[in-house]
Amino acid sequence: MAHFSLIALLGSFFAGIVVAAVPIKLDLVVRANTTVTGTFIAQAYADFQISDGVGATAVDEANTVFVDPFAGVYLSTVSFDTLDAINTMREAAESAETDDFDPQINAATGAAAAMLSVGKTKNKVLKLTGGIQTINIKIAQAQGSRDDTSDLEHSLNEEQTKLNTNIAADKANTGKTSQDVA
Repeated sequence: MAHFSLIALLGSFFAGIVVAAVPIKLDLVVRANTTVTGTFIAQAYADFQISDGVGATAVDEANTVFVDPFAGVYLSTVSFDTLDAINTMREAAESAETDDFDPQINAATGAAAAMLSVGKTKNKVLKLTGGIQTINIKIAQAQGSRDDTSDLEHSLNEEQTKLNTNIAADKANTGKTSQDVA
């Protein structure tokens, strides 16, 4: 009889551990969602641009904007609104490149043109980092739905190649003054 009571007691104890583990896992998912809305902030281009300062800092600065706010977050849980905000910010960086940097570089000469060129390279790293983060989120969401991700993975590889090229260009600008487009 005592042997049966010990087994029943231990069985109840382990059942309680298993039941207790489930809410903890669910709580982590809730925290991941909270992190998304709590640390990523949609901003106007002037507030998140990284083109001033000096060259060779673009990777860290771009990650601060688009990647670091999602540390520890299941990317599959990122909301549509957050994904849309990331893409809007990426588009703002792209517009700054074509609508602001290009004409200002063409109009400038000497040191001013050189500083704007360093800034444009940093802006490209920013734009591409935002694009890659958008694709990474879409891949995670598609995988969660068991959808085909081959087109997204192809796009990711293309964007990563462009990013690597621009990171190398930024590193070549180590210590050079960078100018934003005011």
